[in-house]
Amino acid sequence: MKLGVISDTHGLLRPDVLPTLAGVEQILHLGDVGNPAILKALAEVAPVHAVRGNIDRSGPCSRLPEADVLFFEGHYLYLLHDLGTLHLNPAAAKFSVVLYGHSHRPHSERRKGVLYFNPGSCGPRRFELPVTLGILTLEAGSEPAAEIVYLPFMD
Repeated sequence: MKLGVISDTHGLLRPDVLPTLAGVEQILHLGDVGNPAILKALAEVAPVHAVRGNIDRSGPCSRLPEADVLFFEGHYLYLLHDLGTLHLNPAAAKFSVVLYGHSHRPHSERRKGVLYFNPGSCGPRRFELPVTLGILTLEAGSEPAAEIVYLPFMD
């Protein structure tokens, strides 16, 4: 199962995002959506699960949950925006993956058997950071695999 993982769109849906996500079975938005129209556009590609980010405190996106738990292909996924607000032990809670955004920095690492994955930002470019999104591949009985996809930008 392939999942598209994005974060920190901040109201900007770049033209390369939807074609890059074509073929994923679900899309996970890790907060700082900025505009609910982005979630509607993503839903044209695949079902969307989204959490609220720090810029989503007012308006329609404020109704998004602060965190979410999903179960696909035998794996529990924990979604939140800011890893600094994680108040549980993912390994003890039997999560396979913790997905987060906020920093705009793509990052992937395993700690105590848990994959921590930040797809970076595919919204407005921040500093000299790349414009990225992620693909998470899940198979029952196998470790989750995460890929960072670099998008072109003209900022």
